[in-house]
Amino acid sequence: MYEFIEGTLETLEPTYLVLNASGIGFRIFVANPYRWQDFVRESVRVYVELVTREDSQLLYGFKDQKELQLFQTLNKVSGIGPKSALAILAIDDHDGLIQAVHSSDSKYLMKFPGVGKKTAQQMILDLEGKLDGFAVHTSAGKEDAAMHDQQQLDEILEALSGLGYTQREIKRVAPLLEKESFATTQEGLSFAFKQLIK
Repeated sequence: MYEFIEGTLETLEPTYLVLNASGIGFRIFVANPYRWQDFVRESVRVYVELVTREDSQLLYGFKDQKELQLFQTLNKVSGIGPKSALAILAIDDHDGLIQAVHSSDSKYLMKFPGVGKKTAQQMILDLEGKLDGFAVHTSAGKEDAAMHDQQQLDEILEALSGLGYTQREIKRVAPLLEKESFATTQEGLSFAFKQLIK
């Protein structure tokens, strides 16, 4: 029903965030609310999945489409509901999860919250061949990620220059940007602005 909701990030709670979109406050459950803490009072886009039950309608939110798709895939596993799928994503080891399924490593899967031996084996059965679209960061993947990070950094620095920041200011913030990883160039710019006003 919904693909994403865009609005102002109002508040963060231990299990959810509140997004103000056109005057409506959406409570959106997220894997790790503290990944969003730099964006409080800023405009953000949250990719969402609406899960309807007999007694509730809950929104689950994600930073990008890939994480949303991984949630949807996990949620289809027998014995794993949306809360368990979100708890698995909260560990933030997506590559480890995917690799464990590919290699039938049930012991590794059992480290995730709410996953016992039976559920781990079920995950391997249900997810076999369904995670191929989710890249595991092999050495080649790491090189691609590094290339993407450099390209994104260049875009951020060019944008800062276009906005009138001096080369001195840009050189001051560049090393800080290099240490971070951003889902989008806009996130990187928001981070840079915060550093420049300090």
